[in-house]
Amino acid sequence: MTTQASSIRSFFLQGPSGRLEALLNLGAENATHAAVLCHPHPMYGGTLHNKVVFHTMKALNSFGFPVLRFNFRGAGLSEGEHAHGSGEVGDVQTALDWMEREYHLPLMLAGFSFGAAVGLRAACPDARVKALIALGLPVAPLDGRSYDYEFLAACSKPKLFVSGTRDQFASKPQLERLIAVAPEPRKLALIEAADHFFEGRLREVRDVIEAWVRETVTA
Repeated sequence: MTTQASSIRSFFLQGPSGRLEALLNLGAENATHAAVLCHPHPMYGGTLHNKVVFHTMKALNSFGFPVLRFNFRGAGLSEGEHAHGSGEVGDVQTALDWMEREYHLPLMLAGFSFGAAVGLRAACPDARVKALIALGLPVAPLDGRSYDYEFLAACSKPKLFVSGTRDQFASKPQLERLIAVAPEPRKLALIEAADHFFEGRLREVRDVIEAWVRETVTA
């Protein structure tokens, strides 16, 4: 990895409800893709500094991809108020727009928990996004409501789903039923005995992501 790939820029995006705090891990000069990464639920302490988000960034940046993390509206230094997922789709679109303008590369979208749910909704219909990673996708209600994933049935992009077998928000049968409706290519990777936050298992999560990117994205 080049020296540039380990450099970080801190700045603000202009989102639909005000400024969004952002961190960009720069990529290599010969990067093939650029990635946007979405954090877990801001009402439960989720920010761009979340451990799962950080390790996912490290996995993607190891390929030389520039990776943009941002705080959803109302989180960290971002302006606005939490919008229960609907408004946050616009935040993701803002981040994708910025990365496309900045790099003119094929895009990837990765998200953890709430960030996976919102990120998939924004990225599945976006032709600029070529690959998707959903970590700890919540299937059981996470914030007092159920998530609607009907859009996955029309999402034919390469998709990696990573969850723990002890995830309290998505059992293995629930995940298998959900993912079965999504077209190929798709992969479900289960981390044995891991909880929703992959506590103590983040190295395995990184290994799964890196193997999938090598097989599916950069091959």
